Amino acid sequence: MRADAQRNRDKIVEAAREAFRCGGYDVPLDQIAKAAEVGPGTLYRHFPTRDDLVDAVMAPWVAGVEAAADRALEATGTPRERLLAWFDEYVRLIAVHKGGPAKFTVALGDEGSPIKHKCGVLLAAHERVLAPLREEGALRADVTAIEVGRLVGGVAMVADSGQLDTTATGPMLGVVADGFLTLEHHPASSA
Repeated sequence: MRADAQRNRDKIVEAAREAFRCGGYDVPLDQIAKAAEVGPGTLYRHFPTRDDLVDAVMAPWVAGVEAAADRALEATGTPRERLLAWFDEYVRLIAVHKGGPAKFTVALGDEGSPIKHKCGVLLAAHERVLAPLREEGALRADVTAIEVGRLVGGVAMVADSGQLDTTATGPMLGVVADGFLTLEHHPASSA
């Protein structure tokens, strides 16, 4: 790619990243082209579809998912505390852009979704984090990665649409975590 074309592509991706962060994924592409100081034709030459542009914006995010799972696996404390540490990471990951929690949560398990690959990355991260908890007997046997993603994603959707902070979402995530833990690891059973 020529240097000027690469600069235009980079400007479009950065403008889209900011637009998605502030206005969600449905920001008009013409608005993104204007913010990048390129014509609509230039935007469409680099990104023929909105999904192509979303993929470009999200590429660094995929690496961040792996790093977040690593941090969650390094967390110490009770199984509940470790699970909640992962939930906090997960909410942060899917809430990078306004509307992100809804987009990801609805797409989980949808083989026809244009973000199927990114959902697969999230589900694999869930599996990595849940595996040690399962081995310890702390996680109910019937808990699946997709259930975790959908339930925690549901809390993230409420937080995103209601502009709630962690003081409001923390107790909700605690209830979700308690539902996933075996009775031996449930906080109410130690009271």
